[in-house]
Amino acid sequence: MRDPDELLVRAGVRGNPDRDQHFLVDDRVLDRLPTYLDAVDTTDGDDGPAVDPTALAGEHLLEIGPGTGALTDRLLATGASVTVVERDRDLVAFLKREFADEVDAGRLTVIEGDALDVEFPDVSASVSNLPYSVSSGVAFRLLPLGVPLVCMFQKEFAERMVAEPGTSAYGRLSVSTRHYAAPEIVETVPPEAFSPPPAVESAVVRTRPRTPSYEVADDAFFLRFVKALFTQRRKTVRNGIRNTAHISGLDDPDAVVDAAPEALCSKRPDALAPAEFAELATIARSIEGNDRDD
Repeated sequence: MRDPDELLVRAGVRGNPDRDQHFLVDDRVLDRLPTYLDAVDTTDGDDGPAVDPTALAGEHLLEIGPGTGALTDRLLATGASVTVVERDRDLVAFLKREFADEVDAGRLTVIEGDALDVEFPDVSASVSNLPYSVSSGVAFRLLPLGVPLVCMFQKEFAERMVAEPGTSAYGRLSVSTRHYAAPEIVETVPPEAFSPPPAVESAVVRTRPRTPSYEVADDAFFLRFVKALFTQRRKTVRNGIRNTAHISGLDDPDAVVDAAPEALCSKRPDALAPAEFAELATIARSIEGNDRDD
């Protein structure tokens, strides 16, 4: 495997906290990340988790923010083809030089652009060390793809992704994540694993796509409704619905409150399970009774 420190030297770059650049340089963490995909052999050997070089042959992986390619190298070692999205022009040029053989063989595609804007290809999974500043935006783009994800986040962000109802960390991110997938934190990562070290701990979240036990007629409306209520997380749901019509887009919030079960309206948003949000959103959508574009 390519040494992450040597990659930094060859690329002639140094991490820059002001640009949210913290390169993952711990070989052990880098080696483990691909093994969190179910199809990869995670048997521990003398040198740590073993990666079967044919485990993901024929699969297509997406990596956001590859930097100098330390993780990219490990993903290619699984036998998969890989598409990376990098916004730094100099790093894009370096990746194309460093992995010229893989690019020429069609196993690696390097896309220059912002992961918040570019069109993602059809992929089997995504494994990424995400820049903290775009974690939320990228997560909300990746989750609807309906593929397994293994992503590095700031630990506090990761904890909010997996939080349960009734806890202080539970919020819009928790509900939205569970709407699309079953999430779990599989590893915490200290600042020393990065160059330069960030000021906070990180965590690796694995998500497995799932079909929720409830149905919603419109994902966009459901997610907007959840977002609206969590802006009033200390209010009852009743007051939250009435106070956030400008966010949710409801024309008649009082009618929604009147039609909703009292048992739900009297709770606070952080006490509602995703299925209960779905019940409220379905009531709200039916009362609106229109087909406007969300």
